[in-house]
Amino acid sequence: MLKQAAIITLLGMSSATFAGGWQVKVGASAIAPTADTTLVPGAIVEADDELAFTPSVEYFFGNTPFSAELLLAAPVGHDVLLNGDKVAKIKQLPPTLTAKYHFKNSTRFTPYIGVGGTAFIAWDEEGVAKDVKEDFGLAAQIGFNFQPADAKNWGVFADVRYADLSPEVTLDAATAAAVGKEKFDLDIDPIVYTIGYSYKF
Repeated sequence: MLKQAAIITLLGMSSATFAGGWQVKVGASAIAPTADTTLVPGAIVEADDELAFTPSVEYFFGNTPFSAELLLAAPVGHDVLLNGDKVAKIKQLPPTLTAKYHFKNSTRFTPYIGVGGTAFIAWDEEGVAKDVKEDFGLAAQIGFNFQPADAKNWGVFADVRYADLSPEVTLDAATAAAVGKEKFDLDIDPIVYTIGYSYKF
């Protein structure tokens, strides 16, 4: 219910008619899963860290401190490790929509926070993972923009995001028979560290 309410709120904000501006951001991200899953006693499954190209588009609502940002990315491939050994690879798309508040001040640094929704859209799977379902979760964000003194539209940014994601994985028949379990939720819950450039229209 909480996830649905957050998504409905974000969609409502993004469809509102305000006279605002657009910003395009091009960043590089380190995606660090923070959770693991006990498949059976003594068998720990986890996704490894990955790097990704993560552009985004942001809309500012007039002269208010509010904006909405849609994070995009090329498909991200996670190696899946069983007790440290690679047993599968999962590719996914992680679109994330956040509503943001910018703390405007007299400096060229503008901190911001955001909250919203994210998705895990399975792109491909290899190894013992026979099938991976889409998943949806909450997302949180904190960061800052910095505009150099001689820059009119360009700037740099850095932020950190957290996503609540646990997609369901279906194992192949041989692995399912060996562990006595056909499906399980792969707890990923990544923290995403991003730096990059921005251009505001």
